[in-house]
Amino acid sequence: MRVLGTALAVAGLAVGGLLVPTEHESGLVRFTHQPVVWTACARESDDDTGRRLDQAGARCAELRVPLDYGDPGGRTLKVAISRLKAADPARRRGVLLTNPGGPGSPGLDFGLDVRTAMRDVADDYDLIGFDPRFMGRSSPLSCGQVSWWLASSGVRRSSFDAAVRTARDVAQGCQEHGDNARLLPHASTSNTARDMDVIRAALDERTLSYYGVSYGADLGAVYTQLFPDTSDRIVIDSSTNPARTQYELGQDAGETQETGLDEWAAWTAGRSAEYGLGDTAERVRANVPRLLERAERDPIKIGGYRVDHRLLSVFLRNMVSQEDNDATLARSVRDLRDAAVGRRVTPNPELAAFLKTFTGPLVSTFVPGVTAVMCADAGWPAGGWPRDRERYWHDNQALRRSQPVFGALNTAISPCAFWKFPPREPATTIGNRVPLLMVQARRDNNTPYSGAQALHQKLTGSRLVTVDLRAHGVYTRGGEGLPVNACADDAVNAYLRTGTLPPKDLNCAK
Repeated sequence: MRVLGTALAVAGLAVGGLLVPTEHESGLVRFTHQPVVWTACARESDDDTGRRLDQAGARCAELRVPLDYGDPGGRTLKVAISRLKAADPARRRGVLLTNPGGPGSPGLDFGLDVRTAMRDVADDYDLIGFDPRFMGRSSPLSCGQVSWWLASSGVRRSSFDAAVRTARDVAQGCQEHGDNARLLPHASTSNTARDMDVIRAALDERTLSYYGVSYGADLGAVYTQLFPDTSDRIVIDSSTNPARTQYELGQDAGETQETGLDEWAAWTAGRSAEYGLGDTAERVRANVPRLLERAERDPIKIGGYRVDHRLLSVFLRNMVSQEDNDATLARSVRDLRDAAVGRRVTPNPELAAFLKTFTGPLVSTFVPGVTAVMCADAGWPAGGWPRDRERYWHDNQALRRSQPVFGALNTAISPCAFWKFPPREPATTIGNRVPLLMVQARRDNNTPYSGAQALHQKLTGSRLVTVDLRAHGVYTRGGEGLPVNACADDAVNAYLRTGTLPPKDLNCAK
């Protein structure tokens, strides 16, 4: 276990042989014993998240947390939380905190999706959603008008140089906007885990149950490491290898993304009469690199949008991560192919919604949170980005053969390569015996299965539920309108109901 640079835990516990002070000794008592005032969640007329929560019977509150847990008497931040109360007070077990991933994603209403998956087990818990620090309603950061940088840098040197400029501009915008220079060093995953424990204590709960997916899974692992004594029933879904940096994790995913594209191509070839993209997997797949090459050379005009290789790469990654998206991806590739040869095309609704989001002002609300966490974490689960820009170009070219579609995306240069702020503390090293349940899709190509296996070995008290799916996120599929895997959902709900882990790792069929 890593020795923390400062005494940070709310409850006293031994860390690396040193005794961490209690909340009174560390100055955190004003946060852990603060009053919680519940109000309606909607804040304004166009607040869809708030209205959704209000309609579900949720209430919302705002807590204060230290900006710097090493200086709890200093500046504070706001953290927004929501609560869906347990339906049966007599059976109420406690609180279950939720996180939808990211980093950079608000999660105030994520408890609604989790409640769908929990079915009647939700009656036993107060479900708590929250926007992590610097996101959503929780003292959000701004970087001004910035572009989405986590996208393909292309295979031409001119495209790569443009991607370098974008990353540098995002770094400059984030670091120089307002008083971000004081805030950004404190955006780490470890600090978000500490905020979670302040939420637990402020709600007057002795322990915390938790469900997190994707980055939320990594956040849950960090929480168990920092707060093993207050970790109750913990479920982490679609996690990563804690020994790999964020840059390395992207390249790890590339091979499985290419395999996912192969699976999609085979599925689409079997429906050649419907989509007209080819009657073999090879012919279908060939459409994709051709579109990327065309979009890099000359953006494709479709429905009032201009789709360059950067936009297209992000869309492809999003689509190929879920086998449920196969039909949408096939329609979109057909639409883009037709538009590329000059046909007048109306993009299908899913493609149009993606383009509207990633070409509009909403992007500037996503970028700060993603960038801040990735650059504040020294190593796991994000960080470790090379500072030598030529390293990215070298890796880009080296992966062209093995990852012809996704290599230029997974070697994209990060604003962290231009970051001025060193990490305030080492990243949290994972390795503990806290009992918890892991869930993972075997063919996940966003957080590959090998990463979950590596984390499973570090979390020696864990059990792993494996589902034979190409999917990212398993347990909350029902809340997202996707087909559920009853085997996995039943295993999670049994654990949340009884607190008893499966006697051994479990394999679930599709």
